[in-house]
Amino acid sequence: MANREELAIIRNARAGQAAAQLELGKLYLFGSAGLPQSLPTALHWLERAARQECRQAWQLIGNHIPLALAQPSAGALAPWYERAYDDGSVHAGLVFAQLVLGDGSAPGATPDTPGSAKALRALEDAARAGFPDAQWLLARRRDAAPGRLAGAAAGAGTALVSAQAWLRRAADSGVAAAQSAVLEQAWDAGRWDDYLARALPLARTLVRTAASQDGVQRLAPADIALLSRVARLLDDSAFHEGGQAEHAVRHGITPAPGEPLCFWELAAAEHDRHAQLAMGLRCARMGVDGRRIAGGGGAANFKKAIRWLSLAGEQGLAQAWYALSRIYIKPEFSQRNVADAQRYLERAAEMGYRDAQLECGHNAWRARRENENNDVRAAYWLQKAAAQGCAEALVLLRKIAPRLDTPPYVETGKLLAGHEEALQAHPLLHARLELAALFSLSRAEALLLDVSAADQGHCLVIDIRASYGRSKRRLVLVETAQERHALDRVARLFEGIDCGPSGPEGNYRQRLYRLRTLVGMPAKGEDDGDGTAEIGLAA
Repeated sequence: MANREELAIIRNARAGQAAAQLELGKLYLFGSAGLPQSLPTALHWLERAARQECRQAWQLIGNHIPLALAQPSAGALAPWYERAYDDGSVHAGLVFAQLVLGDGSAPGATPDTPGSAKALRALEDAARAGFPDAQWLLARRRDAAPGRLAGAAAGAGTALVSAQAWLRRAADSGVAAAQSAVLEQAWDAGRWDDYLARALPLARTLVRTAASQDGVQRLAPADIALLSRVARLLDDSAFHEGGQAEHAVRHGITPAPGEPLCFWELAAAEHDRHAQLAMGLRCARMGVDGRRIAGGGGAANFKKAIRWLSLAGEQGLAQAWYALSRIYIKPEFSQRNVADAQRYLERAAEMGYRDAQLECGHNAWRARRENENNDVRAAYWLQKAAAQGCAEALVLLRKIAPRLDTPPYVETGKLLAGHEEALQAHPLLHARLELAALFSLSRAEALLLDVSAADQGHCLVIDIRASYGRSKRRLVLVETAQERHALDRVARLFEGIDCGPSGPEGNYRQRLYRLRTLVGMPAKGEDDGDGTAEIGLAA
């Protein structure tokens, strides 16, 4: 309860005396025996005193009233922070800049906005003085490029630091958001040594904190990702292709005893899929390709490995399904099952894992004698793998479905040129010649192909043996968007049409006679497109 002296100060402050308002503001600002500390009440009386040109009042506002309290009345309070900054208060300059420029997530005030140039100078002064919030705000501002800042603060006469430099200084000062931003940049750029230098101490702190809390509090997603990434960079068995572990050692970054296993375990328990994959591979003592890790002592625990790998696979990690397929074909695995291995292999391939697609292609091609259509399946998976840059898949594709360039397979398509007008009245024949030009079909193949049955989406199955016994079944890949569009258009044209000898096009002799008549070719003694001479052709 206020004493007699404080009651007098309250009466005089209500009467409008600046000195009493200043004194009452101090009492509420710092608290007293009779009055509790109350920053909102202190701001109210100090602001009233400042209106009466009380210099000490605006200095107290600038030095002691935080941004959160000033933001609701930014327009009215910013001048007092500006005056306190002019009097030499760097903290006041920081709050003034925050009120004028915003929080940095949006462009905020432009250099043309009144007070923005001065606010930028105040912000830089605070950043140089070591205020982390100022450094972070400078880094976040979209107009923090040196050219714009220089134009806005040309009168300052000081060298301006780039936004990236301020970001790193804010991270070094302990601003969590700045640390996350710097780490994300280093990860995206592949600067592993820089990432580890900053992230490894943070990861160790997370492990100590989790151990002290005994798993009571869950980790944030960003913390889980940090643990997983640090473990991946330190552990060759999980990320061996890039050689990050050797890279880290060369830069003096070495894991402590128990690392990165403790990082993996903590991240895996928090359902990080990469950590679950790593734990599964550790338990199986192998790499993703199934090969035993060199120096991996101890017996493999496939039961635990399958559990971790299944969890990682269910979260969309194709490598986990591929690793599972390797386990199920291992001779030493007591529950070895080739069917399960193939099922997991195809699941990884369907999710886009290149090695799995290549192996699915190989498996299907080797099994083509069991089922003639396995070559179609092989071409499908190999085409997927080749699209991801697999040279081995591309070589095998050329063997399975070559584009033939010998005369019988290229001359038929050339018939279309120069006879467009004559062929317009025969759209089905025109379409067949168009396919011959696109896919290098012989004359017999072009005339007898059942387009709807041949189209497999990724390839054409050229099989006219039922109508032309001298031919051989073969595949032709659909390689470009132009070929796919043309094939779709032709397929729509043949939709619902019988392509057999009882259909509207007639038998092979009738089709060949029609073609020769329209393009003006001789009827007898001429190669029919497969290397044999057609004789006795009836009209």
